[in-house]
Amino acid sequence: MVHFVPGYSLCISLPLVSCISLFFPLRFLVFLMGVIDFQNSAALCLVKSNTNLKQQSALLTKPICSFERWNQRKFVAMASSTIPVEQVNNGPLQVTGDSFIRDHLRKLSPYQPILPFEVLSARLGRKPEDIVKLDANENPYGPPPEVMEALGSIQFPYVYPDPESRRLRAALAQDSGIEAEYILAGCGADELIDLIMRCVLDPGDKIVDCPPTFTMYEFDAAVNGALVIKVPRRSDFSLNVEQIAEVVKQEKPKCIFLTSPNNPDGSIIDDEVLLNILKLPILVVLDEAYIEFSAIESRMSWVKKHENLIVLRTFSKRAGLAGLRVGYGAFPLSIIEYLWRAKQPYNVSVAAEVSACAALQNPVYLEDVKNALLKERERLFDLLKEVPFLRPFPSHSNFILCEVTSGVDAKKLKEDLAQMGVMIRHYDKKELKGYVRVSVGKPEHTDALMKCLKRLS
Repeated sequence: MVHFVPGYSLCISLPLVSCISLFFPLRFLVFLMGVIDFQNSAALCLVKSNTNLKQQSALLTKPICSFERWNQRKFVAMASSTIPVEQVNNGPLQVTGDSFIRDHLRKLSPYQPILPFEVLSARLGRKPEDIVKLDANENPYGPPPEVMEALGSIQFPYVYPDPESRRLRAALAQDSGIEAEYILAGCGADELIDLIMRCVLDPGDKIVDCPPTFTMYEFDAAVNGALVIKVPRRSDFSLNVEQIAEVVKQEKPKCIFLTSPNNPDGSIIDDEVLLNILKLPILVVLDEAYIEFSAIESRMSWVKKHENLIVLRTFSKRAGLAGLRVGYGAFPLSIIEYLWRAKQPYNVSVAAEVSACAALQNPVYLEDVKNALLKERERLFDLLKEVPFLRPFPSHSNFILCEVTSGVDAKKLKEDLAQMGVMIRHYDKKELKGYVRVSVGKPEHTDALMKCLKRLS
């Protein structure tokens, strides 16, 4: 898109035309496709709009802008916002850096990520090994030993990675039972969420979000200039399918993002509910980041018969590779073609692909770790029920959501535990202000948490 500076007009001099002068008000969109193609253009300049046409023609012999002449036969100009100039103390017009930024991003609040060990260590004055990290749903057991061996044997780190992640996709096909042509890997599932939005959404399009849920959907929608229609979950955290259907009918959103098990409460979406939503004229993106900790099967294979379904997965939870950023998804063939076109060419690093492939070579380790976390989840749930100011919710994931009761402030609880070296998650969203989420760790992590909670009781 091209916009104009207040008080200026765009003049283009062509070899066979004396002058073309375009007069438009501030921020008037001229070229809908966003590209100006000037064949054989000799000059491009800005002139004061209060200058008459005759004066403008004369000015073309001495342009006031920097584009005096071009040897190229074609000049292409692209811009996405008002030309960034401002007048200071009645002096000359000056460029302001923030004026280059897209308007809707000026109002964007940054995503609030979880802090890493080194930052927590500095803030809390504790060694990393003295911090119990139960705030990010990470796998405390880490990856299989084969991963470290594979990382140490990388032969060509100076060579770009395979842009199609062929080795990883072949391993995932064997692991999931769905052909590699349906699979696309990414730098974490987060990258794929953003990629889907960039391929599907035009600015002003709508998505459906069902809070409380993973806040990355709302964040990425804002980054991509989309509108978010919120259909809150019921008090038991189940989806309100009737209201979703009504919103789809009335608002005609393009896609809906669902998580099963849902973050932060650990509830799951059963087949009947998902099938009812798939009947609606909307793209359904199902995030299965925590599916391994539930008793339900993945719906990855469903994309072969449902043209409006995408299923996302990750290595962060199951394989303990959160720091290496490896995600993947299953897509209908009619959709994946366009994601291949739009994705960054080298989005999965050599280290990430090697690590993910190595992790899949030891399914016994992955299963043992999963079972250990499931066992500890039940123990943690039973212990949290004994805390007088907490009401934990049953979970199908590797975390437990707790309502903070008895007049205890949830945010202060989180802060008090942090001072004791135990990190849990609290949300600023209004629907979760009175809640905290606790990740399932090792038995010793649970013991440390309960010891601190007892001190606060």
